[in-house]
Formats: sequence, C-alpha cells, structure tokens
Amino acid sequence: MTVRPYADEDFEDVYHLRRLSFGGPKEPPSTPDAPPGSASALVAQDDTGITGHLRVWNYHQFFGGRAVPMGGVASVAVQPHARGTGVAGRLLAESLVLMREQGQSISTLYPYVIPPYRRYGWEHVGTMQVALLTLSDLAATPRASVPVRPATRADLGDIHACYLRTASTVDGTLDRSAPGFDISRKLELDVLTVAPGEDGLRGFLSAARPDGKRLRVHDLIADDVDTAHALLRQLASWAGTITDASIRLLDPTLLDLTVPGGIQRGFEVHDFMTRVVDLPVAVAARGWPALAEAKPFTVDIEVTDPHAPWQAGRWRLVHEEGAVAAEPGGGGAVQMEARALGPWFAGSASSASLRRAGLLTGSHEAAAALDRLTGAPHPVHLGESF
Repeated sequence: MTVRPYADEDFEDVYHLRRLSFGGPKEPPSTPDAPPGSASALVAQDDTGITGHLRVWNYHQFFGGRAVPMGGVASVAVQPHARGTGVAGRLLAESLVLMREQGQSISTLYPYVIPPYRRYGWEHVGTMQVALLTLSDLAATPRASVPVRPATRADLGDIHACYLRTASTVDGTLDRSAPGFDISRKLELDVLTVAPGEDGLRGFLSAARPDGKRLRVHDLIADDVDTAHALLRQLASWAGTITDASIRLLDPTLLDLTVPGGIQRGFEVHDFMTRVVDLPVAVAARGWPALAEAKPFTVDIEVTDPHAPWQAGRWRLVHEEGAVAAEPGGGGAVQMEARALGPWFAGSASSASLRRAGLLTGSHEAAAALDRLTGAPHPVHLGESF
C-alpha cells in the first residue's frame, strides 16, 4: 500500500468511496465540492485501486484571540474490504506530515469512531452545539430601537467583521477566512438580516427556511444586548407559521442571558477532537490573554509523540511580556502524552484532569503553571461541522 496526494483523476473513485462511507447520490456531482485552495487530500492505493481517502481543510481556529492555522481532518474513508488493515492509520500518520509542511500547527476533527484518532494523538477538547428555541416564547423579548434590514452584497465585509468580533473571543471557533470559506454564500440563505450601526454592523441573523415547522438559524451575532433583542424579535415574528428554531451556538452565553424563555440545550451536540501538530509553531501562533499581567516564568515539559517525532522530547515553555515560546531543552518536569497537548493547548482541561486521565505525570507545581498559561479549564466551541 502507498499513500500519495490526491489527484484530479481520482475524483470519481474517491466520490464513490466516500459515498460508501457517508452516503449520497450514486452519481458524482459535476464539479468538486472543495473550491481551489480550500483543502488538500491524501489517498491510499494498492493493486486493487484506491483503498482510502482523507481530506484536510485549510482553516484557522481561534485560541486566545488569535487565529491559528488548523488542518480540519474530514472524509476519512476506507474501502470495506480494506478496513482493519491499517489504511486509516497510514492516512492519519501521513496527514500529520502534510499539515506540518502546510504550516497547520494544530488539527481538529469530528470523530465517527474515537480509538483510531486517539491512537494518533487527537483528543476531545470541545463541542459544536445546536439548541432549540420555541418561537412563541420569544414574544416576551424586550423591544429595542435598533433598525434591521435585509443584507446586500455590499454588507458582506461588515458581516464577516461582525462575526470576527464575537468569534475571536470564543476559543475553538473558526475565522471563516478564504479560501476555506466563501462569505458570499450567506446571500444564498433564505434569511440574512443585518443591524446597521454607526461604523459597520452591530449584528446579523442568518437562517434557512426548510419545509416543516422549524427554522434553521445559522448565526445570531450581536455586539450588544439591544441588538440581540432586535434580532430575537425577528425570530419571534415567525411564530404562528413556524413552531421553533434550531440555532447553532457560537457564544452560548449570549442566548442564556437574553432569551426570555427556555433554551433546549443538547438538541444536537457534536464532540470534536484537537491535536497539536507542531508544538513550537502552535505556541507562537496562539494568543495568551491569561498572562496579560503575569510576571515571566517557565515550564519544562517532556512530550511523548511517536507519530510526530519532530515535537517529541523536552521543551521549555517561556512566558515573557504576554508572549510564550517553546524552546528545545529544559528539565522535563512535566511529562505529557501527545493526546494531552490538544486539551492543554485549547485550555479545555486542567492539568489535574489530564493527570487523572493518565496523560500527564510529574511535578504538580510545574503542571499548575501549565494551567496558568491557558487559563484552563474553560469551554471550547466550534460553530461549524466539516
């Protein structure tokens, strides 16, 4: 078996392989579903043909207020006759090399099965959540003197800027930058409402109106409570023709604090896993707001990572003036498995939790300093699935 980059002539074979794994029409689409530059891919091949496929989306994921280049692993598919023969493992191992070469210092994925991804260093860090709102309950939303109107193509830049103001404050969210995202596709939705402000937009609402009694809200983004109320009242106006709305939670607290009725959490919950691919590059790319007022300090770690040997060994994490660098060397006071790096980097798990899970050992005092770096533990969210 060999693993090689995906080529255009693989399109039909890969489509049929993905259809076997994930479903879809028998006939492939007339054009690829990944726009140029938005993703790379690998295929596994033997004398029977293509036996496996893996895609890596070109994304950026916010941590500490900065967008870190991230490889979104998706569409991992293996031919039925080749399952259990190591094809997926080879693809995952080669994807780490590919992502490092592409400058994607972290990787995130949604697992269909967990053990293979854990074996290669990914671990749970957060969730993508969809909640349910009963639209009649929104009638009690306070009125707000915030004008709203339909969006136009001229608003697209301001819509993205408005999104970024919220997304950059929520660890785990994507920055929705090109080429991984095409912001103009927002205009294809049934509802795209904006709340103009003195300088750009104060918020926006995007939604699809499928058949049935449920509105599907993609985004409800607001800079302030009055804008949130104005957009929630827009949702309330659908009551009578539609019973409820599903809504993706980018900033769950916003709805907790502004919706007058109850929110049915857990309508959909999708766990995602993250892996550090290149530790010094990832550390340099991340923001570290928890350290804004902290005095300089260092933490020595020793990483075990057989599948990314370039980051295995001893590192000294050096904090100075709000920035952190990972330098080779140090005494290895804290020992970390590869699986520990994702939850630590994301700030989703404390060192105590990682220790209880068997992913971290060594000095308790030094491990506590790891928590100081990220402000762990805190929730981590994604707003998209891929």
